Amino acid sequence: MKKNNLYAVSQRLKLIFIAIAVLIVSASTFFTNRLAKSLAEEEQKKIEIWAEATHFLSMSNIDDNMVNELVLKIIKGNTTIPVIVGYKDKIIEVRNVKTPSEEKEDEYYAKCVERFKEKHEPIVLQVIDEKMYVYYDDSSLLKQLYYFPYVQLGIILIFILIALFAFGSTKKAEQNQVWVGLSKETAHQLGTPISSLLAWSELLKSKYPDDNLLNEMEKDVNRLRIIAERFSKIGSIPDMQSVDLKEVLKNAVQYVSNRSSKKVSMQCHFQNNVPLYVELNVPLFEWVIENLCKNAIDAMDGEGNVDIYVETKDNDLFIDIKDTGKGLEKRQFKAIFTPGYTTKKRGWGLGLSLAKRIVEEYHCGKIFVKQSEINVGTTIRLSLKLKGCK
Repeated sequence: MKKNNLYAVSQRLKLIFIAIAVLIVSASTFFTNRLAKSLAEEEQKKIEIWAEATHFLSMSNIDDNMVNELVLKIIKGNTTIPVIVGYKDKIIEVRNVKTPSEEKEDEYYAKCVERFKEKHEPIVLQVIDEKMYVYYDDSSLLKQLYYFPYVQLGIILIFILIALFAFGSTKKAEQNQVWVGLSKETAHQLGTPISSLLAWSELLKSKYPDDNLLNEMEKDVNRLRIIAERFSKIGSIPDMQSVDLKEVLKNAVQYVSNRSSKKVSMQCHFQNNVPLYVELNVPLFEWVIENLCKNAIDAMDGEGNVDIYVETKDNDLFIDIKDTGKGLEKRQFKAIFTPGYTTKKRGWGLGLSLAKRIVEEYHCGKIFVKQSEINVGTTIRLSLKLKGCK
C-alpha cells in the first residue's frame, strides 16, 4: 500500500468534483448572459417601434378613430420597459415608472431621466421644430436575467456543499463500519490466545515462583488483555467513570517510557498536587495518550523530550503533549487526523484518526495541533470538559 494513498485518492476525487462543478457554472453563466444580450436587443427594437408610434401620434391630426386606437394600443402595449418621453425641459409621457410616496413626482422623474441616460442612449425624434427624447431603462425581466446567473451560481454552490457534506458523511459512515467490524474482530481473535497465555503464565509461576521474568511476562500478557478490551469497546457506548486524570496520565506515560529508548525523557507537569477528577473511559483514554506519546517518540527518532502539560480554566481542561521532533507543515495540521494519512514509512495512518474519534465522540472533547515548527517540535492539544458531556 502506497504512502498516503487513501488520503490522496480522496483529495483527487474532491478536486475532480469541484472542477466539474466550476465547468457547469461557467457554461451556465455564458449561455445565460448570451440569452440576456439577445433579449436586450429585442427590447431595443421594441422601444424603437414604440418611439415611432409616439412620433406618429404627435405629428398627425388623425380623424380616423381606428387608426388612433391602434397607435394607442401600440403605446400602451409596453407594460414592462420603463420609459419617459419628453422635450428638453418638459416630460409628456411616463410608462412603467412608479414614483415613491416620499418623493415629488417631477423630481423623481428627473432623477430617472439621468439614470436612464447613463444606461442607454436616448432615442431622438424630430417633431416639427423641436426634438423629442425617449429615455428608457431595462425591463424587470431583463434585470432578472442579469441577476439570474448569480442566483444560479449560489444555488449550485449550495448544491456542491450539500454534495460534499453527503459524500463526507457517507465516507465517514463507511469508515466507521469498517473500523467497528475490524476492532471487534481483532478483540475476538485476540481473546483465545490471551486466555491461553494467562493460563500458561500462572502454570509457569507455580513451577518457578522465584523467576522475576515471569512477572514481567504476566504484565505484558495483561497488557494484551487490556488492548483487546479497548478494541472490543470501539463502536459501543463506553462506560465512563470519575477518575483522577493525573493517575491515568502517569500510568500511560510510565508504560510508554518503560518500553522506550533511554534517550527519551518523558515528564508530566501539573499545576498542583491536588487530584483532578474527570469523567473518562480509562482503557480508551490511556490508549489515546499512549498513541500520542509513541507518535512523538517516532517524530524524534527515539531521542528527545516529551512533556505533558495539564491546565484547567473554569470548566475546561487542556492536555498539551509537546515533543522535540521533526515538526509538521501547516497543511498537515488537519490532514494527520484523516484516516489513511501517515508521515511514517510504515503504518496505516489510523492511529490519530482513531484517537480523534475516541476524544471527540466518546469524551466530547477536541484534539488538534496547537503548534508545530519544522525541526523544532510539535504540540498536540486535547481539550475536555471537567464536568463531562452534557
